[in-house]
Formats: sequence, C-alpha cells, structure tokens
Amino acid sequence: MKHYLIALYQPQGPAPEPEALQTIMDELGVLRRELESSGSWVFGDGLHDPSTATVLRPSEGRVLMTDGPFAEGKEHLGGFVILRAPDLDAALEWGRRYALATTLPVEVRPFATEGGR
Repeated sequence: MKHYLIALYQPQGPAPEPEALQTIMDELGVLRRELESSGSWVFGDGLHDPSTATVLRPSEGRVLMTDGPFAEGKEHLGGFVILRAPDLDAALEWGRRYALATTLPVEVRPFATEGGR
C-alpha cells in the first residue's frame, strides 16, 4: 500500500472555544482508532504555532537560519497524519472525514515513492 499525507491547514487566530475543541478532539480520536484498527495508521500529530518554527535556507554555499516561516498566507500547517491506503480514493475518503471532523481545509498527497520509503 502507498503512504499518503493528510495535511490539516489551520487559520491564524485564537483556538476554538474549549467545548468546540473537545468535540473536534473526540472526533479525531475516533478517526485515529479507526485508522489503527484498519492497519492504515502510520503517524500523526499536531504542530506548535508557526512562530516556533525555524527555517533553514541555503544561500551561496551557506545555510541561513531564520525564525518562523516566510509564508504570507493566513493559514498554516497545523497538523498532519501519515496513513497507508490502497489507492488515492481511499486516502481521499480519510481526508474527507478529517475535513469534516476538524472543519479545516485538508490536503491529501501521495508520497513520491512506493510505501513512502
């Protein structure tokens, strides 16, 4: 089976209210248990705010290190899941469920090599 990335894009701004966040976390727990029981779960987690990131950019034979990404967008990568699926349609179905559970935009992308290796 191929490996797929499900990337969850989070808008800038405050987190949802605690009650709404708990509902989302409960739904994510259900999805993870289903992925695990189907043998499709590989790895996944949320990420800290983009301000905690460090970007390493090659320049003239050196590497320039800067705080945070240079993205100009109003969304950032908030978390991700790596899963095994027999084909893109199956991975897209998991992505659809993540989009509904989180109410966030979700990107589904296959790894370039078979099995993600």
